[in-house]
Amino acid sequence: MMLIKKGLLRGGIPFIIMEAFASALYLQGKLAESNDLFFGGLVLLILGATTVIYNIDQWSLTKQSAVHFSIMLGTLFPVLLLSGWYPVTSLQDILLVFMIFISSGLIIWMIMFILAKVFKHQGSI
Repeated sequence: MMLIKKGLLRGGIPFIIMEAFASALYLQGKLAESNDLFFGGLVLLILGATTVIYNIDQWSLTKQSAVHFSIMLGTLFPVLLLSGWYPVTSLQDILLVFMIFISSGLIIWMIMFILAKVFKHQGSI
């Protein structure tokens, strides 16, 4: 239960801030910008909320990564398709967005893995 609260805080705070700005832009008639901030807020909500998966010490890194990827695939990927940030008029377009999703996720995962190792090593000195 504590992890759920942490996840909601990590994702919810940026989401609320982004949605406040999105609402302000919407009221000003800036619909495209409002849409971008709305979907950006959803991305932050999902990313922030799912970081707690890596706080489950009983799980291996493999299991944490697999669960995180599954959640990202079921939530973040559809958000990317619906956001309007990418053209999705064909199966080829969807596959291109999927490749961007996979490659970006892999790069971010590797960077975070390296940083975690560096900071963990520094803490043991």
